Amino acid sequence: MKSMINDVSVTEWFGQQMASLTPMKMILALAMGFLVGFIIALVYRKTFRGVLYSPSFATTLIMLCLVTTPVVMCIKSNIALSMGMVGALSIVRFRTAVKDPLDTAYMFWSLTMGILLGAELYSIALVVVAGISLVMLLLAFFRLRSPNTFLLVVHYAEEAEDEVMEHIRRIKVQRLRSKAVTPGGVELTVELQLSNRLDIVNNLQKTEGVHSATLIACQSEAGN
Repeated sequence: MKSMINDVSVTEWFGQQMASLTPMKMILALAMGFLVGFIIALVYRKTFRGVLYSPSFATTLIMLCLVTTPVVMCIKSNIALSMGMVGALSIVRFRTAVKDPLDTAYMFWSLTMGILLGAELYSIALVVVAGISLVMLLLAFFRLRSPNTFLLVVHYAEEAEDEVMEHIRRIKVQRLRSKAVTPGGVELTVELQLSNRLDIVNNLQKTEGVHSATLIACQSEAGN
């Protein structure tokens, strides 16, 4: 008799658990989470303008969407569980430093999509991810048309300074970053904005008195 009561209790418990959260709902939500997360990761890849692309961060965006979706599905109908989850998340500290502020926006984007999918607002989630993706791609397109920023590092003898500065002044947008004078010569660092590919390095190398010239691609915040 006791075994039958336990069996009934277990059956009722599973029935209560599956009443609002069926396996098909969970599979559909996870599939939508993967699709939306993959779209976000793809947009991140297409719009990335940094020095070194991180595939692990793109995978993290997909995982954030996938993990948030079932969590929201479980707590949306249980107030006690939702309060406990908020309390648990409030004490979590993330030690990983985000180098680009835009990466933080992508993380919040993935979390927001997970919340919408967990609430089973699939149509709204698809509209939101499509709209934000279009905006990000448009912003990246206009950014690609802007001049690229480079750092020009030149080592030369003091006698060649006039010729070196003449080559640099031909660049419309240029800003002096540093200049070091040593017994061995001068080290000059200049920030340049180049719209087209120029042979400034080759021209400097041909200048008498120039020991070396290096052009480095970099990211420069506006106004710095």
